[in-house]
Amino acid sequence: MNVYSKFETELSVRPDDIDLYQHVHSTRYLDYVLAARFEQMERCYKMPMQAFATLGLGWFMASATIHFKRPLGWGDRMVVRTWIQQFTATGCRVAFEIEKLPTGKRVCDGHCDYTLVTLATGRATDLPAEFREKYSI
Repeated sequence: MNVYSKFETELSVRPDDIDLYQHVHSTRYLDYVLAARFEQMERCYKMPMQAFATLGLGWFMASATIHFKRPLGWGDRMVVRTWIQQFTATGCRVAFEIEKLPTGKRVCDGHCDYTLVTLATGRATDLPAEFREKYSI
């Protein structure tokens, strides 16, 4: 089994992330993972999402699994840690964990399965070897 690098991004809970129960709404956790991945694609892999779009390609989230441990609230800071867990013929599984700062307590963890698609058709396309190599750090 391959081992890939883990990358971290710090984020803050915004007022519009809060639901009626005064904690972060469950759907926002995927927003945090996506924001971290966009930032990490550019900073760590040196191939931002815009580079895929320029090539007529994009990433479609095929599935997501989240295990919630404890809530985040208004004004909380967090670290979002992501890494590629495995590649498939047409995509990858990105694992993640979110920890509350400064305590480092786990808020949630899980994974998202992404499929590389051709933007013109919306259909899956094979993951080119050069992309796999670039993201295998």
